[in-house]
Amino acid sequence: MKSLQVITLGCSKNTVDTERLLARLDGVYDILPENWSGPADILLVNTCGFIGDAKEESIQTVLASAARKKAGEVGRLLVFGCLSQRYMGQLPGLIPEVDGWFGARDQDPLIRSLGGRVGGDTGRRRTDSHAYAYLKISEGCDRRCAYCAIPLIRGPHKSVPIEELVKETELLAGAGVKELILIAQDTTFYGLDLYRERKLAELIRRLSEVEGIEWIRIHYSYPADFPEDVLDEMASNPKVCKYLDIPLQHISDKVLSKMRRQVDGAWTRKLVRELRDRIPGVALRTTMIVGHPGEGKRDFAELLDFVREARFERLGAFMYSEEEGTFGAANYRDRISRKEKNERLSELMSVKRDISLAFNQSRVATMERVLVDDYSDGVLVCRSSLESPDVDGEIVVRYDAGLFWGKTPEELRGRFIDVKITGADEYDLIAEPVK
Repeated sequence: MKSLQVITLGCSKNTVDTERLLARLDGVYDILPENWSGPADILLVNTCGFIGDAKEESIQTVLASAARKKAGEVGRLLVFGCLSQRYMGQLPGLIPEVDGWFGARDQDPLIRSLGGRVGGDTGRRRTDSHAYAYLKISEGCDRRCAYCAIPLIRGPHKSVPIEELVKETELLAGAGVKELILIAQDTTFYGLDLYRERKLAELIRRLSEVEGIEWIRIHYSYPADFPEDVLDEMASNPKVCKYLDIPLQHISDKVLSKMRRQVDGAWTRKLVRELRDRIPGVALRTTMIVGHPGEGKRDFAELLDFVREARFERLGAFMYSEEEGTFGAANYRDRISRKEKNERLSELMSVKRDISLAFNQSRVATMERVLVDDYSDGVLVCRSSLESPDVDGEIVVRYDAGLFWGKTPEELRGRFIDVKITGADEYDLIAEPVK
């Protein structure tokens, strides 16, 4: 049996794509670990093409993989995903060492070239053993934000039918998954294409009925026309984490208009207040863009004031990068220097760190239920319902067999335990078990 290695770059959506691909190749190849550095008959690189830094990482990874092939460590080198979808016309001539380029919208051509199974439902082959899993509920996006290339890469919005998602969830739960993280380019749009109405709340209800699933977390929710019934579900359904990832991007009316976000500052402030009022104790994660064309000093100052006012428990940010093919690239000049963008990003993240520290310190001496994700250097690495994996901080608990009923770290992995928070910094929390 030939060996196959897949390197996955970019977001959690790409991780799901890789797992679905591997399920169709299971039994056909000896699947190697992603961090494998030895020889491989076939190496696949799943690329990201969202913004400049991600594209650069993808290109450098492909070049490093081409060097492995040249050194005789790799037989065939194949590239797929967002970067190759976006630049299919240019990349083959630039990196001729790659044996095949495949897009992101349809895996069938890649699967056929590898001799895998096309058609039918084959599920997913997990690339890790975590008790959480991402569930991609739709693909593509019908929004046309000025800065975003995703619709160009992934195409129009296409929901996965509820029944298929329930079946996938049952398989994941049967494999030990306890937490589902719902992802899409826009989760709030779910169902409009299939059912002619938004169906995210109904989907959540159906998924929460799957035995074994204890947490459901929502990521990537667009603020415009946010479905009211989702708020009700979050407030009343005990399996839905009081946590919402809702990228707002900015607060200035001028910048939001240039971004083509379909909302203004007043709507955004109203939505944040409603989320706080309707879902007591909710942890909000958002993303902001600094240095967008048209963002003057007053607009940036307004953004800082808004972040201080809204006190987002989680916040990420990135600098605007001009993406060819987008409305922004065609209609705006990127006049703000990289130096100025960097300074704005640093200032915003400094405000964020102060808010994050205050939030974490407010949790000291509280009791929380946490999920054990991992064990490392004598501590259990855990999360509460207020932390999402990979993007948020962690709760670390010193391991001592006497404190955990004699159970080994491996036996505790994937289990829920009760802890008391004893310390905090701006990122992580320290806790001790409660018997």
